Amino acid sequence: MSSLLQGVNLYLIGMMGAGKTTVGHLLAQELGYGFLDTDNVIAQAAKKSINEIFAEAGEAGFRQIESDVLAQVCSYTKLTVATGGGIVLRRENWSYLHHGLIVWLDVPVDILYERLAADTTRPLLQDDDPKGKLRSLLEQRTPLYSQADLRICVNAEETPEQIANKIMQVIPSVLKPTAAHS
Repeated sequence: MSSLLQGVNLYLIGMMGAGKTTVGHLLAQELGYGFLDTDNVIAQAAKKSINEIFAEAGEAGFRQIESDVLAQVCSYTKLTVATGGGIVLRRENWSYLHHGLIVWLDVPVDILYERLAADTTRPLLQDDDPKGKLRSLLEQRTPLYSQADLRICVNAEETPEQIANKIMQVIPSVLKPTAAHS
């Protein structure tokens, strides 16, 4: 499979709580790729939590740092990259994402809410109605997420391993075969 991908990065997009980091680790192992989580890279570089960055720089400041990190990441190959849920909001990010294969983990709001209910580290969920907030974020972002090369619909019964296997099975369907050099 990794020879089929020819070192092209795999970018996982989707809502917070979709499982991008967990599934990304599994895909990286399967492909013999490195793994990166853009939120972790941002937090390490800033030496602050994502919450602190949001508090100090606002969402716009965070999104700029996120774009800068993505610009650097796309110059590497053989990476599986878990992106932040809102990375699709900036048009410039799509030019970076299109350097690789973009996989949307499409997870229903009820499952996202269940997974995130106890998570206090998500600045966009510091809301009186976190489930409603998730629903409105997903509605806003769905037209953007749907531009991915692959859409993987996730249900509550699926394990991260099953989701990773599903992705591995459908990757060949979106890769353009390369002409053999004669």
